[in-house]
Amino acid sequence: MKTPRTIQESLDNIQTWEPHVNAFLELCEVDQEGLPADVAGLLQGLPIAVKANIATTSGHTNASSKILKNFKSPFNATALQRLLDAGVVVVGKTQEDEFGMGASSENNGLPPQTKNPWDVSRVAGGSSGGSAAAVASGEVFMALGTDTGGSVRQPASFCGVVGVKPTYGRVSRHGLLAYGSSLDQAGVLTRRVADAAHMLEIMAGQDVLDATSSPERVGNYVDACKKDIAGLKIGMPKEFFAEGIDPEVKTIVQTAIYSLENVGAIVQEISLPLTPAAIAVYYLIAKAEASSNLARFDGLRYETSDTDTQNLIEYYKHVRGFGFGEEVKRAILMGTYALSSGYVDEWYGKASKVRTLIRKEYEEAFQSVDAIACPVSPEAAFPLGSKSADPLAMYLADAYTVPMSVAGLPAMSVPCGMTKNSLPVGLQIIASHFKEERMFSVASAYENAQTWKDLTPTLPK
Repeated sequence: MKTPRTIQESLDNIQTWEPHVNAFLELCEVDQEGLPADVAGLLQGLPIAVKANIATTSGHTNASSKILKNFKSPFNATALQRLLDAGVVVVGKTQEDEFGMGASSENNGLPPQTKNPWDVSRVAGGSSGGSAAAVASGEVFMALGTDTGGSVRQPASFCGVVGVKPTYGRVSRHGLLAYGSSLDQAGVLTRRVADAAHMLEIMAGQDVLDATSSPERVGNYVDACKKDIAGLKIGMPKEFFAEGIDPEVKTIVQTAIYSLENVGAIVQEISLPLTPAAIAVYYLIAKAEASSNLARFDGLRYETSDTDTQNLIEYYKHVRGFGFGEEVKRAILMGTYALSSGYVDEWYGKASKVRTLIRKEYEEAFQSVDAIACPVSPEAAFPLGSKSADPLAMYLADAYTVPMSVAGLPAMSVPCGMTKNSLPVGLQIIASHFKEERMFSVASAYENAQTWKDLTPTLPK
C-alpha cells in the first residue's frame, strides 16, 4: 500500500478503504487549483486528516458530539494553521470518542464506528482512533490528533503507526476543544518517525493565543532523527511489566527494548513506584477539568436547539441530556462531585499533590537515564464492544499512557512487533521535559534497525 503524497492519491485510497474502516466523520472540499505554489518545505500539498475536536474552517468542529453536530469554527487551531502555512491540505475530519473521552472510539456521539484496518472486528483505539486508522490505511499522509491521557499514542499502537505527544506547553492548545486543560496536547500521527518530527517541528513554539504554551526553544527534531544513540542509557521501568500486561505484548516490547543495545544503547531496569497511582490521579483531574470545560456547551452559545421549553433549567436538561453521550455525562458527574463543597480538597486537592510527586519521580529517574522505554498498552487492539459495558476496564486501557500525561512529559509510540493474531504492538519512548530531540533520536534509531515500519494492513475481503 502506497502512502499518499498527493490529494488525488489520498482521495483514491479513501474511496477504497473508507467503507471498511470509517475513519472519517466527513470529507472536506479540496481546491487543488488553489494550493499555494510558493511554500517551501516537504509538506507542500500533502494530504492531512484532522481530529474532530480540533478547530478547522473547513468542515465541522464537533468533537463527535450531537450537542455540536453542526458547529463550524470561524478559525483554525494554531497547530493546524502552522501546518497549513507549510502547505498541507485538509481532506477531512476524523472520528473520535466524544470530546476525547475514551480509549476505543466507540464512545462517539455521531456515526460511523471506526474500525481497525488490521482487523475490522477490533477497535482502532481512542480517542484519536479515526486519525490513526486513516494513516494506517493509507488514506492520508499524516493526521492530527489530541492526547490527554494517551489518545494519540494508544491508537497509534493499535493501528501500527507512529504517534507523538509532545511536552505539555510545547504545542499551542488554541483551537482544541478542551477536555482536561492541564493535560490536553495536540499530537501527530504518521507512518515514519522522521515525518512526525517534521510535523512537530513546524507546529511547536510559543503562541500568544495560548498562555500555557512555552517560550522554550524548539529543537531540530528532523536532524535528531539522524543522530547516533550509542552510549545512551535507556530505562526500562519494572512496574510496566508487572501483573496485568498480556504475556505476548510483554515479550514483544521487552525484545524491542533490548534490541536497542544492538545500536549501542545501554538498557537498565529502573523503578517508578508511583505508576499504579497515576490512573486514579489522572481520572480525578481530567474529569474535574472536564466538568468545568463542558459547562460552556449549553445549546445557546455554539449550537441552538428548537426545543419549546420555557424554563431555562428544563431547557438545559433537555439540550445537554440529549446532546451528551453516556461517557461525557459520567465525566461531568464524576468531575462535579470531585469539585463539590467538602470534597474538593479530599479528592482534587490530593490528586494534585500526588501528581507533583509523580512528576518529581520522573525527574529523578531522568537523572540516571537518558530516555525511558515501555509498552504503550497492556494489550493489542481488543474486539469491538468487548469493554463497552465496563467503564473501569476501558479506563485501565490507559494505564501505561496516563503517567506521562500527568507528568507533562513527551512520549511517543513506535511500531515494534505483531501478535500471533497479526495485530500491531507499540513501543513507548519517553524523554524528559522539552527533550523531544532525544526521544526522536531513540525512536528513529529503533525504527531504522527494524522492518515493522514496512508492514501495512491488507484490504478486508
